[in-house]
Amino acid sequence: MSPRLRAYFWMIVVVANWGTTFVIVKAALSDCTPATYNLIRMVFAFCALVVIYRKELKKQSWRHIGWGALVGLCLALGYQFQTTGLARTTPSKSAFITGMVVVLVPLFAAIPGLRPPGSRSPHWNAWLGASIAFMGIVLLTAAPAGGAGFLPDFASINLGDLLTFGCAIGFTLHCLALGHASPKIGFRPLAVMQVGFSALFMAASLPFIEHPQITLTPRLIIALTISALVSTAFAFSVQSWAQTILPPTHTALIMTLEPVFAWLTSYIFLAERFGSRQLAGALLILVGICLTEFIPQPHLPTAHEA
Repeated sequence: MSPRLRAYFWMIVVVANWGTTFVIVKAALSDCTPATYNLIRMVFAFCALVVIYRKELKKQSWRHIGWGALVGLCLALGYQFQTTGLARTTPSKSAFITGMVVVLVPLFAAIPGLRPPGSRSPHWNAWLGASIAFMGIVLLTAAPAGGAGFLPDFASINLGDLLTFGCAIGFTLHCLALGHASPKIGFRPLAVMQVGFSALFMAASLPFIEHPQITLTPRLIIALTISALVSTAFAFSVQSWAQTILPPTHTALIMTLEPVFAWLTSYIFLAERFGSRQLAGALLILVGICLTEFIPQPHLPTAHEA
């Protein structure tokens, strides 16, 4: 198998893992509060990455450490919003809303200070894709006004959906921060530093977010193991390697499969069903994402697994 085919294969494996973990983490949150879960997960992932890449951590300048801290802060924001939102919404809705990051990245890149070096302002397709995806989010999350019709009742959007949209913004900032930091730091030390600083920021914010509660159960241990070692440490490494081989647009399009895998897993194991309105919303989100990526945008996609 050629390196290119291997990269496609392993990226699909990683995206499938990200999609299925929405259901796994949703179940585990019955045994652990969201911010506590995130902190434990990041600490485990950091320890694994240190073991794997310990030789790459030598001779990092304070400037490199500063970039690692900034990327880690954005990563922590994304995860805190995502997991807290997942505790209050369904895995499928969480995955589709999180997928908005692919649409938001080129839009945020319109701001000169956020735009990574060498990037351009978004094309017309990015704005159109964002508009279509936003309509999809409204259909997916808001019930019809008066219980019938097309007009949405925005008051019916739950807190979990709003928090999950906050996670899409957090992961968008993480993606842009990576675009600035990646040319300056090797991907191995950057992977370690961003996860390590993310754990530090999660630990600092924990007392302000929740009263930690945890009950050790087999499903919690399994979920933490999968999300820390596979969905974070392994996935970050695979994605960083694959992006040295595949065009960014191909990687981003593969990542559109994440909410599809999440919906299929939720459908099979949780019997979650979409009504016609929610299904139309999910399809509009995918259309918006694909439209954004069909005309290439110079950005670096980022991991945003559950």
